[in-house]
Amino acid sequence: MVLSLAGPASATLKLSCSQLVIDRIDPLVEPGVIGSSHLHQIVGGNSFNATMNPTIEPSSLSTCTSCTFLDDFSNYWTASMYFQARNGSFKRIQQLGSLYAEKATGGITVYYFDPPRKSNVSAFKKGFRMRNGDPTARDKASASAFRGITYTCLEKEDTRFTNITDVFPSKFCKYGILTTIYFPPCWDGVNLDMPDHHSHVAYPTEGRYEDGAICPNSHPVQIPQLAYEIRWDTSPYNSAELWPEDGSQPFVWSSGDKTGYGSHGDYLFGWKGDSLQRAFNAKCTPLVNCANLPTQEIAVANTCTKKRMVEEAVDGWLEELPGGVEVDA
Repeated sequence: MVLSLAGPASATLKLSCSQLVIDRIDPLVEPGVIGSSHLHQIVGGNSFNATMNPTIEPSSLSTCTSCTFLDDFSNYWTASMYFQARNGSFKRIQQLGSLYAEKATGGITVYYFDPPRKSNVSAFKKGFRMRNGDPTARDKASASAFRGITYTCLEKEDTRFTNITDVFPSKFCKYGILTTIYFPPCWDGVNLDMPDHHSHVAYPTEGRYEDGAICPNSHPVQIPQLAYEIRWDTSPYNSAELWPEDGSQPFVWSSGDKTGYGSHGDYLFGWKGDSLQRAFNAKCTPLVNCANLPTQEIAVANTCTKKRMVEEAVDGWLEELPGGVEVDA
């Protein structure tokens, strides 16, 4: 399991990224579409839009970032999570700032990892983008093509590496649910994207990456391993009277997935200049900004938001998921 390769404490960079916008657009999978197949929660540079031309650097258009590193105008996004009541109505699950970054207004905690072997790392290139996970996956077999996507039932605020499942937890989680998405650390060195948005990246084929296995010949370039952590505050629904009468769990992704196998994350590179490469060249000790990249306080990052492009209700009690998405298991 990818999660065992290293905890967040071994990351080269850790970013608290506050909520930029909740919107139904997806420039990676459905470019140009105003009203994509499902709702997303998005963080990063405020130039995020439905198209995101790969020839234009986000840093040249963004006027702020919701992340704590000022040179990072990348965008990171996932589906939104909803609670489904017994009467069939839905309510969006609020997100919490990460542990030790509780002042963040929801969003995502982003990690950039050095490889275990401490070999040289090539930062992502202008126009690079990728996705991990498949929103249409509804069983273990269809989800098995992707690695590093898990759920942690938070019995304590700092629960990590225990209570881990590949699907939505089937029990009450006192402090909510933590979802984690680790992206592949090897690149083919040629393609900035692919039609499926993931075949240009890969894991080692011989041995385990966390044990220092090298990248395969097909994808020889070592890139930072990117990881997302999102804390979902499911605690208001920790009551047997609120859960389905048949005892099944009540949470569903905005893509209509009630199993949890459809968890996925998208990434669009947008660091300014060579700042990310400099961070890795500096060979930082864990979580230390020894490259002296400019940062901002979480309170300032919280102010970087943008107007939703699709005007629709996403909060409060809804009769259906945004976009009329149907729930399937």
